[in-house]
Amino acid sequence: MKIRFVGAAGEVTGSCYCVDCDGYRFLVDCGIHQGANEDERNREPLPFGPGELDAVFLTHAHMDHSGRIPYLVRQGFEGPIWTTPATARLVEILWHDSVHLMKEEAEWRSRKALRKGLPPIEPLYDESDVDGALKLLRPVEWEARTSASDGVVFSLHDAGHILGSSSVAFELREGGGTTRIVFSGDLGQQFPAVDRAPSVIREADYVLIESTYGDRLHKDDQATREEFRAVILTALKDRGKVLIPSFVVDRAQRLLFELSLMQIEGILPEVPIFFDSPMGVRATELYRAYGDTLSEEVRRHAASGVDLFSPRGFRNVLTSEDSQQLNDVPFGIVIAGSGMCTGGRIVHHLKHGAWNPKNHIVFVGYQAYGTLGRRIVDGETELRIAGEDVVLKAQVHTIGGFSAHGDRDDLLAWAGNFTTNPLFFVTHGEPEASQALSVSLQENGMRGIVPSAGQEFLIDPDVPVKRVSAEAAAPRSRARAALKDIELLLKRLRGDEKVLSDAEEVMHLLFSARTLLEAAARKKPGL
Repeated sequence: MKIRFVGAAGEVTGSCYCVDCDGYRFLVDCGIHQGANEDERNREPLPFGPGELDAVFLTHAHMDHSGRIPYLVRQGFEGPIWTTPATARLVEILWHDSVHLMKEEAEWRSRKALRKGLPPIEPLYDESDVDGALKLLRPVEWEARTSASDGVVFSLHDAGHILGSSSVAFELREGGGTTRIVFSGDLGQQFPAVDRAPSVIREADYVLIESTYGDRLHKDDQATREEFRAVILTALKDRGKVLIPSFVVDRAQRLLFELSLMQIEGILPEVPIFFDSPMGVRATELYRAYGDTLSEEVRRHAASGVDLFSPRGFRNVLTSEDSQQLNDVPFGIVIAGSGMCTGGRIVHHLKHGAWNPKNHIVFVGYQAYGTLGRRIVDGETELRIAGEDVVLKAQVHTIGGFSAHGDRDDLLAWAGNFTTNPLFFVTHGEPEASQALSVSLQENGMRGIVPSAGQEFLIDPDVPVKRVSAEAAAPRSRARAALKDIELLLKRLRGDEKVLSDAEEVMHLLFSARTLLEAAARKKPGL
C-alpha cells in the first residue's frame, strides 16, 4: 500500500493525495494551486493518468481542494467522486464560477499572447468538464460507513471547517490485513461561531493532518469579535469604504453573522453593506438550507425567526454593472471575493479604492505567499492591480481569529482524541507551520513526520513506514501522464474539422511532433 503526497506538502494549496491499495487507486482531494505561478503549476501534468484512477474522495468544496477535479474529467477520469450532500451542492456553484473566471482570464491572456505572435491560451477546463464532474458526484451523509469497492470502506466525519466539510476515515484491506487511514481535511476550531466543532475520531493507524496554523494560536473568539467591531466602527467614522476581501464560502457568512450580532446588540447602526459575489449569494442560500448542520447559536437565532446572514442595510450585488457602480459609492462595507485577492470582484474594488486614505482594507483570512493579499499584508505600497499601478494609501487591518482553520491547540486537541497511537503525516502548511506542529505532536507523546511534495510512502501497520524516492518515481509518472495527454490531444485533433481544413498550415507542426515522438520511441521502453 502506498501514499503519494502530490500537493499541499510544504504549502497550503493544491491539496492532492494519491493512495494505491491492492490495485485500487484513489485520490483524496484534487485542488488548484494558488499564488505565484499558479496557472503554470495547475497545468503541470499530473503524476498519474487520470484514466487510471478508480475514485476521488473530496473533503470539502474550497477550490484548493476541489478545483482540479473538472480537469481530471477533461483528462479522462470517469470514476465516482464521494463527498457530502452539502459539498456536492457547493462545488456546483464554485466550479461553474471558476469556469467563468478562467474563461475571462484566458481571453485576457490570449489577447496579450496574440499581440506577441503567440498561440491563444485555453482555459484549464470548460462547462462541459464541470457538467461531467457533477454527474460523477456520489453524496454520502456524515458517519455513514460506505463501501467504495472490495477492500475499501470509508466514512465521512464533520471537520467543522465550512459547510459540508469532512474528514475521511478509511479501512483498507490488502494482503489479509486492514489498515486504517484518516485524512483530516481542513479542520475547524474547537469552539466555532457558525460551524460545529470537528467530530471526534478514535481509531487510525495513520493520520494525515493539516497544519495551516500549526505554529500559532488564534485570539480567542471574544477578543477577535471585539477587534473586528473596533475596526469596523473606526473605519466607518472616516466615512470611507470598508473593503473586506473574503472567501465567499463560510468566511463571508461569518462576517454577515458578526455584523448582524452588532446590530442586534445595538453597536452598529444600519449602514450600507454590499455582498458583491453572485457565487457567495448562492452559497449563503445553501447555509440557510443546511442550517441544521451549523452551530447551536445560529440554530437558536433561526428558530426565533432571525436570519443572521441578512443584517439591516444589506444588499446582494449580482451583476457586474451593479458591482462597477459601487465605485461611485463613497461610504459603506463591501465584502467580495476572492479572499486572497487573486481574482474576483475585490480586485477592481482595490484598484479603485486602495489609493484613498479614507478607505480601510480588512483582511480576515489567510494570505498565501505570492498573492496580492499577501503583498498588501506584508506592507507593499506600490502595487500592480488589474493592469494598473496603484499606490496604497488606504489603512490596512488584519484580523486572524476568524479563520475557519483550527490553530495549534485546536489541531492538537483533535489529534489527541485518537486512542491507537497513529503516525501523523503533517501536511497542508507552510514548512515552518508543518514542522512546528510535528514537534508539538511529539512533545505531547504522539508521532509525527513532515512529508515533502512528491514523496511516496510504503505503509504497513506491522512495519515502520518506508519512504520511496520521489525523485526516482516522478519522471516515470510524468512520462506516463504526458503520453496520456498526447493520446487525448490526438483524439481531439482527429475530431476537429478545422485541423483538416487547414492541413497545409499545420502539417509542418504535425511532422515536427512526429519526429520528436519517434525520438522518444527509440529510447529504452518501459515508460
